Amino acid sequence: MKLLYNLGIWGYYLLLRIASIRNKKAQSWIDGRKDIFIRLKETITPGELILWFHASSLGEFEQGRPVIEAIRALSPEYKILLTFFSPSGYELRKDYQYADYVFYLPLDTPRNAARFIEIVQPQKVFFIKYEFWYNFLTQLKKADVPTYIFSALFRPSQIFFKPWGKWYLRAIQTFEQIFVQNQESYDLLIKFNFNNVSLSGDTRLDRVGQIADASPRLEKLGIFCQGKKIIIAGSTWLEDEAFLIPYINQQSEGVKFVIAPHEVTPESLDRIAKALEKSFVYYSTATDSELAKATVLIVDGYGYLNSIYRYGHIAYVGGGFTSGIHSILEPAVFGLPVLFGPDYHKFQEAHDMLFIGAASCISNSDEFKIQMDSYLFDPDKLKVASAKASGYVYKNRGASSAIVNFLFPA
Repeated sequence: MKLLYNLGIWGYYLLLRIASIRNKKAQSWIDGRKDIFIRLKETITPGELILWFHASSLGEFEQGRPVIEAIRALSPEYKILLTFFSPSGYELRKDYQYADYVFYLPLDTPRNAARFIEIVQPQKVFFIKYEFWYNFLTQLKKADVPTYIFSALFRPSQIFFKPWGKWYLRAIQTFEQIFVQNQESYDLLIKFNFNNVSLSGDTRLDRVGQIADASPRLEKLGIFCQGKKIIIAGSTWLEDEAFLIPYINQQSEGVKFVIAPHEVTPESLDRIAKALEKSFVYYSTATDSELAKATVLIVDGYGYLNSIYRYGHIAYVGGGFTSGIHSILEPAVFGLPVLFGPDYHKFQEAHDMLFIGAASCISNSDEFKIQMDSYLFDPDKLKVASAKASGYVYKNRGASSAIVNFLFPA
């Protein structure tokens, strides 16, 4: 099975090489790893005390950020090495101010893992959420480097817990400590005789709290809102817009909408604009008078959504009809009840918020209309759901402190 794993790693690499001919993201993945060991040797000074953090992509990085920054403040004598698997994380955070070094993670082969560890010589290693690279974990164990994972989630369907996955389970057992998000993950690992598990919660709740505290107010949103009910559709895809925009087109003048597509491209912006029958403006170009008159504000840039949620009353978060929902904690921290599609099962916060009545899952346009209307026309229901949403975030903050206190006790 280990041989199949390594063959699969090389197969994935070959597919990316082929895809990189036409796909810019795949090309970035390939280019970012060129001469990586030469660059590591040229950059890292031998003998430095290095803490290595690895995140798959931007979302996992944001999840790990409160821990990185807390450790940095507590132990400034350490250098921070940050690695990413995906270009979407690396390209946006390669200049992250609290990391001394930022690189791509080399392909997970035995030789690459051994070379990387030999050059970096990390004191401790931290993986975030789902990063279970077999060869890196095995080589870190051989090198006797303490390795941890936090905000982790485990499910019985994962290969480690299948009869044919025992070889992989042994790699998971190399973690010095496993900090999990939920009771189900904790119970599953205990069932498989792990004795190094802590139920610490999700560090993303700390991060969204930090973001909310620091998010700037946006003058344009204040002008746009005009005291109306505001529905914010964040990180939308074509599948979300298929029922979102017809709903917008049927609304009265008492409601305004903000649409922030997941991919801000000329194609996606044009697609939304052509489907709208209500007056709309683009965030980047709208004048004050245009903002006041428009029913729909289309966000044609990145980096605004966290602040925009501050101005909303209800949120719809996209991705639930494609590869999985985007962050529902970002609107929840501002007290917005959240609607999303059916692909949410890998996200603990979605289960939690559904259970307490701070979120709703919708499967089609009829369910979307019923749920959205129930919030718009029942102020008491909206008020209760709003309190539950913000309460969930603030009640469950603190995972980062628990992890850091465990790792670096006073």
